[in-house]
Amino acid sequence: TNMVCHNTIGVKTIHRPSDTPGMGSVTNIAVIGAGHVGVPHAIVIAQKCPDVKVVIVDNDHRKIAGWNSSLLPFFEPSLQETLEEVRGVNLSFSTDFEAAIKGADVIMASVSTPLKDSGAGAGYAPDLQYWERVARIIAKHADGPKIIVERSTVPVKSADIIKQVLSFNSPHAIVVLSNPEFAREGSAMMDQASPERVMIGGEESDEARAAVKKLVALYSRWIPHERIITSGLWSAELSKLTANAFLAQRISSINAISALCEKTGADVTEVAYACGVDSRIGRKHMIASVGFGGACYETHLRNLIYLCRFSRLPQVADYWEHVLSLNEYQKTRFANIVVSSMFNTVSGKRLAILGVAYKKNTSDTRDSPAWHICRALLNERAELAVYDPRVSQEAVGIGLRTHDKAETLAHCEADAYLAASGAHALLILTEWDEFKMLDFNRIFESMAKPAFVFDGRNLLDHAMLRQIGFHVYGIGKPIELEAEEQFALATAPPISDEEQEERLRLSAIKDLGA
Repeated sequence: TNMVCHNTIGVKTIHRPSDTPGMGSVTNIAVIGAGHVGVPHAIVIAQKCPDVKVVIVDNDHRKIAGWNSSLLPFFEPSLQETLEEVRGVNLSFSTDFEAAIKGADVIMASVSTPLKDSGAGAGYAPDLQYWERVARIIAKHADGPKIIVERSTVPVKSADIIKQVLSFNSPHAIVVLSNPEFAREGSAMMDQASPERVMIGGEESDEARAAVKKLVALYSRWIPHERIITSGLWSAELSKLTANAFLAQRISSINAISALCEKTGADVTEVAYACGVDSRIGRKHMIASVGFGGACYETHLRNLIYLCRFSRLPQVADYWEHVLSLNEYQKTRFANIVVSSMFNTVSGKRLAILGVAYKKNTSDTRDSPAWHICRALLNERAELAVYDPRVSQEAVGIGLRTHDKAETLAHCEADAYLAASGAHALLILTEWDEFKMLDFNRIFESMAKPAFVFDGRNLLDHAMLRQIGFHVYGIGKPIELEAEEQFALATAPPISDEEQEERLRLSAIKDLGA
């Protein structure tokens, strides 16, 4: 007996029950996309399921060559060690899409979903050209039933686009599932090996339910069953956008409070702790900083805002837009404080930039808040000496390439001490642990005086730095004033950001005379 399946646009595909892609167990997986989403996930599958063959395929020959060498395209803790266990055993890297797709019963798509840079919705709407291209490649090379798994974050209803392309271009039964990536860069290998949850979404059809069971069985080989969530297809697609929006909102919320702390003399670390011990709030993502970055938060927020406006929910869109606005405000506020504290000019002054990765334990600099701050300081004609333990000189050049002064005013140094030598200020923009271990007495001696530290991550011991002789600014930390000045501040009417920056500058001058 033949089964008749109806896809979303009314085209019928006839296939036999034996052709249903949900039958049997997973033995061969093709992962499309050799980036931050695809590779850690594929490595852990290969490690946990030694009888499953995994091939990662990408059209970037340079990237594939990197994965087949000892010079990996990016850094993640324990990634290289785990890769060496499985590479050449049951994990391989290739540029041959045809062979990878024909040999796979499950195809995991981990491709980019950038924002449109022109046309309708530019800057907010997702650009799905890579997903359409993947669907066409799969349709061209599929030689039988397949399960396609969305791994990268996509807007809601993206599976419809994939299914429509496939239904017109392939005679085979192909099921599309959503299995969003929740791992965090910097701890991706740990998160893949022991995730808090795995979510698998599928449609309400026999074929989709069978495919979901097949994927559940794969993950159940190393993940407790209670951590595996099954849902509808659209719920899974929306869940990742929502999760990242909530995380970004928490960061913007504590950063907003950090600005208020600086106005009132409160300490944002103490405020965050007091709020975080409330079990309804929790302690995670409650660390004030120069702002959030990375490839996900801003892009996914913009996707969500676009979806809300498209769905005629302007108030909801405006709410999430404010989360973005606060993040931009925090980055700009930090750069302005650097300038105003240094006597309203950084022109010709050497500033040591410590860290440009968007967070520690990754080499990823995409949308790093450090770039926004560096560009603002280059506009003021500061000279930037950049050091990051995991970011290459080439990546720094790419990060600053849009600024016309970067080539002459910015350069990389081999370590933090070289970056600090002759500098007027240190800017801590990434919370690398090694920065806490630096010899700050040695650094102070090598710097121009007065020597400033602007701690954008509240990473360092500020009391120790002040004792050495540094003038220190920390995010959301009280500015040290005399008692009469504190009383005047408490009883005065609200002041503007410009007045607050002037107070920081005057505080620095007073420290010089002390």
